[in-house]
Amino acid sequence: MEKDWVKVFASNLAYESEIIRGMLEENEIEAVIVNRQDSSFGAMLPGMDEVYVHMSNEEKAKALIAASGEEKMENNP
Repeated sequence: MEKDWVKVFASNLAYESEIIRGMLEENEIEAVIVNRQDSSFGAMLPGMDEVYVHMSNEEKAKALIAASGEEKMENNP
């Protein structure tokens, strides 16, 4: 991930991250999902999906996420 991107959401449920990414993109905020699952364990252990946005959109993205009631983010930086 490039240095100008920040994590705004993380979940061990992939669908939650997809919902957040979709909501952000509907509000004209480019967002990407990074899967942090350890591939050596495959599906045996849950991984974290993290949603990143460009730092210029961080405040707006966090406000939208808070308004949606999906403020879950483990390992908050």
